[in-house]
Amino acid sequence: MNFLKAEWKNLALFNYEVAAEILKKYLPSGTEIDLWNNKCYVSLVGFMFKNTKVLGLKVPFHINFEEVNLRFYVKRFENGEWKRGVVFIKEIVPKKAITFIANTLYQENYETQKMRHEIIENENSKTFIYQWKKDENWNSIQLETEKNPIEIAIDSEAEFITEHYFGYTKIDLETTFEYEVQHPRWEQFEVLNYNVAIDFRKTYGKDFEFLQNTNPTSVFLAKGSDIKVKNKRKLETTLVLEEAYH
Repeated sequence: MNFLKAEWKNLALFNYEVAAEILKKYLPSGTEIDLWNNKCYVSLVGFMFKNTKVLGLKVPFHINFEEVNLRFYVKRFENGEWKRGVVFIKEIVPKKAITFIANTLYQENYETQKMRHEIIENENSKTFIYQWKKDENWNSIQLETEKNPIEIAIDSEAEFITEHYFGYTKIDLETTFEYEVQHPRWEQFEVLNYNVAIDFRKTYGKDFEFLQNTNPTSVFLAKGSDIKVKNKRKLETTLVLEEAYH
């Protein structure tokens, strides 16, 4: 059953190469860090939720809204193949009801903040801006792109970042929730310029304060699409451990 249907639009992806060790305490049981060319990434992602339905229903005033999240990439072995997924460090949204539902039903780490976004278009480019307020200060990510989308190349860094179709949540040392996200392959817009103005310590804590003085390894703008999020399932510890080593 679908828990959520929506459109994810204009995904701004700021990708940072980090040491895998800093992510170990966030790693859900039964998963392992997914690397690209031996690089471990965290991504700062801003995007728009559009036409959102929870359990088939549109909730008034909770249909279109911004989200900004910090995430990293994992994989899990099951039934002879690898499932590739993401783990969220924190997800920021402007709606308290969204935070309540996500934290209560999915035990994710959602946080409610004032948010705003803007798209500025001129003859040659588009500029996408996502902002959120933390302790009376506005944080901002911004990028300028070409106007026409291009395909995401096979085996590219952009493909690695965008082609993860499962979410994993660490409930405790032995319990993991898994849910599937379905969407078609995305296109991207070539990025011309970008700017990051964030207080990483206040937003994401001491573990990620070092990103304050770190330049992204890469920056993408994915066009997005309709998406479906399937209901979660609890992974049994014994099954997780057995399958992880096959």
